[in-house]
Amino acid sequence: MQDLLNEIARAMAAETERGKVADYIPELAHADPQKFAISLATVEGARYSAGCATTPFSIQSISKVFTLTIALGKMGDALWSNVGREPSGDPFNSIVQLEHEGGKPRNPFINAGAIAVV
Repeated sequence: MQDLLNEIARAMAAETERGKVADYIPELAHADPQKFAISLATVEGARYSAGCATTPFSIQSISKVFTLTIALGKMGDALWSNVGREPSGDPFNSIVQLEHEGGKPRNPFINAGAIAVV
C-alpha cells in the first residue's frame, strides 16, 4: 500500500496544472498549490501516508463531515429532527431558506445546518 501511495504522490508532484487556489477565505489564499498529500487508514488500523502529509493545513468545511459523523454516533437518527437531509440550492452561507422554513436547516453541510449539528 505504501508503494502505491508513493507512486500517486510522485505522479501528482509531476502535474503542472494545479488549478486556482481559493482566495475567498484568507487562510485558503495562503495555500501552496505545489503541495500534495495522501493518507489512508485501513479498517484494521494500518496507516499510510505520502507527499506532504505532515504539513498542517486548514480543513475549512470538511470539518462539517467529521462533526456530523460524531453527532450521528452520539444521537443516531434523532439528529434528523434538528436538521434536514435535502439539498438547499443556495450557497453554504445563505440563511434564506432557514428564514422561510421555520428555522430547521436543510442539511448539515450548509453553515446553519453545521451549527445545528454542533
